[in-house]
Amino acid sequence: MSSSTINATSDAASQAKIDEPKEGLLGKASQSQASRWLEENGPRELELLFRAIVYHPAAPILITDNDRKYRDASAGAGKLLGLPRNKIIGCRMDDFAAPSFKPQISQLWRTFLDRGEQEGTLQLVSPDGNVRDVEYTAKGNVLPVRHVLVLRDKTAPAETGQAEIGSNPQWVQDYALFLLDVDGRVAAWYSGAARIYGYNEDEVIGQDLSFLYSSEDNLSFQLREELKRAANEGHFGTEAWHLKKEGARFWANVITMALKDDQGQLQGFARVVRDFSKRHERDQQLRHSRSRKRPIPAAGSTVAGVVSGEFERIPEVNDAFLDLIGYSQEDLQAGRLSWLDLTPPEYSALDEQAHEEGLRFGACTPYEKELLRKDGTRVAVLVTTAVLKLSPFRWITFVQDLRERDRQENVEDADVEVKAAFEEIVGTSAALLRIQRQVEVVAPTDANVLILGETGTGKELVARAIHRLSPRKDLPFITLNCAAIPTGLLESELFGYERGAFTGALAQKIGRFERAHRGTLFLDEVGDIPLDLQPKLLRALQEKSFERLGGTRTIPIDVRLVAATNRNLTQMMGDKLFRSDLYYRLKVFPITTPRLCDHPADIPILVRHFTKKYAAKMNKRIDKIPSETMQALVTWPWPGNVRELENFLERSVILSQGPELRAPLTELRAESVEPAGGTLAEMEREYIIRVLGETNRMISAAANRLGVPRTTLNGMMRKLGIGRKDY
Repeated sequence: MSSSTINATSDAASQAKIDEPKEGLLGKASQSQASRWLEENGPRELELLFRAIVYHPAAPILITDNDRKYRDASAGAGKLLGLPRNKIIGCRMDDFAAPSFKPQISQLWRTFLDRGEQEGTLQLVSPDGNVRDVEYTAKGNVLPVRHVLVLRDKTAPAETGQAEIGSNPQWVQDYALFLLDVDGRVAAWYSGAARIYGYNEDEVIGQDLSFLYSSEDNLSFQLREELKRAANEGHFGTEAWHLKKEGARFWANVITMALKDDQGQLQGFARVVRDFSKRHERDQQLRHSRSRKRPIPAAGSTVAGVVSGEFERIPEVNDAFLDLIGYSQEDLQAGRLSWLDLTPPEYSALDEQAHEEGLRFGACTPYEKELLRKDGTRVAVLVTTAVLKLSPFRWITFVQDLRERDRQENVEDADVEVKAAFEEIVGTSAALLRIQRQVEVVAPTDANVLILGETGTGKELVARAIHRLSPRKDLPFITLNCAAIPTGLLESELFGYERGAFTGALAQKIGRFERAHRGTLFLDEVGDIPLDLQPKLLRALQEKSFERLGGTRTIPIDVRLVAATNRNLTQMMGDKLFRSDLYYRLKVFPITTPRLCDHPADIPILVRHFTKKYAAKMNKRIDKIPSETMQALVTWPWPGNVRELENFLERSVILSQGPELRAPLTELRAESVEPAGGTLAEMEREYIIRVLGETNRMISAAANRLGVPRTTLNGMMRKLGIGRKDY
């Protein structure tokens, strides 16, 4: 899911500035202007980013100034204090303290300002007059004259779902906040950054950002790429090892936000860094403990709701989401629909992590949770959340009903009713059904059939289906792969030879044509038949007779020929590599088998089919295919088509030790290749020409393969200068 941006506009000058940090494209005057802009607006923009990061709904978080006035409050703080946020912001800490405790606040506050951090207990009065002990953890000057307090009600029972201080370190940890100029040099350095990195302001101002990282050969390039992405996308999140002044390293969670003026000109960057070392150590376990499965979306299964920056309020949803949770539009308009009310307490931590991942990467890793329906029942869902904007802060949340997931993941539910003749052709897509209809039409006749298609698309399976549906089904089905036989031996394989026909011919041999008498002969890779042998094959088809190599007797035959190739025979005719008269004799009834990537809806069925097949063969029991595995298999292009998929699944079954299929998905990613060089227009032109060649220069067929209307393809061909001579 693509990351949304604060302001996606980035002019060429800003981009060139990032690409050439040493020269600086803004010039000296503009540099001074940008520096002034950063001084005046940088802290305000940084504060917006900081609030977006710490603004968690379930965590009681308060932001105060030096006068201990509350400048912001999370929804969790409002819930703890029993007041709406607008009744908290602008008040002082003293306003909520018990009368007997107020004298202590001044002393605690002075100590806190001196030390920069503090933990302790406050005695606060709730609106009903009850005094409560509230623990707090405070970090000072995270922003200029802005401090963060995280609270916990000591009197609240554990089952309320309130997290204890320290159970979610990102709520109470320190934050390093600083500003960068357009060259990636430190322009402003705040107290939190000094505490985390150990450098004071004088040591870092003007330093290149790279001094905070471990030394790497490509570090400078990586950092420039980060800043470029932040400039393009508005913000960018990443994690890496950073260095402290004393040489110790820590795992840093970093969010960088581009700072632009009203005209969209890049002025610099705001950067927030958090020490996630402990979280990094348990990251893999945490990611496995919460499901990261990505079920394949089925029609009507995915619904979406738009959630505001306040997070707990849901201002916009579609009808499918309302049906899922059992609420109505009237409930929504009356303000009775709240994300917090829909979320059981035990899932709040997942929402918090989604919040952070959305900020870092634009979208969170999909995770499973349950939603509370209006009638009190629960429904399992998969949630993916993306950041739309940071200022004002908005999410869009996609929710998928998982009640059908177990059925989708169950290997045994993959049984598809097929006709006996097509038992080897697995799938229910329109492409496969079209082939089955073609087979049913041509099979009862004796017409020659030419099967075209890429390697691994099941051409031999189609040939067998033709034989099984033909009147010859009880007679021989003989196959010959023309590419697998040396050129000098192919004639003898086809037509046989007499004893003494050549040195080593010690006995008579019956050829494939003769063995297939009254049955079906399948010639695979017919495009590899040598040019000098093609006339004899043509004569055998025309005369329905042939002579063995070294023989003089004419042998009559009654053979139904089915040929197949993955080569472009039309192009081969133009290159004088394949006889046109033989081509037209073979192509009485052509059938084209589709590439696997052209009918991806069949991949889940094929995956279950091959998993069952090889599990039974290896005496293993595999009952479940993880949704993330299935999604990866569906989205992989499979250049080797069904054959590649089958081999991959056989290997996956070998590697699986339990009841769940363990596919080596990293192999797929490792096999990814970069596109060929050249401009986008050149690559488009080459691809269109290739598709036109593969579809025998049929514009309509090529447009269908490319997924565009015929008129659109014609327009693209004119724009790219593609004429008939090119294909």
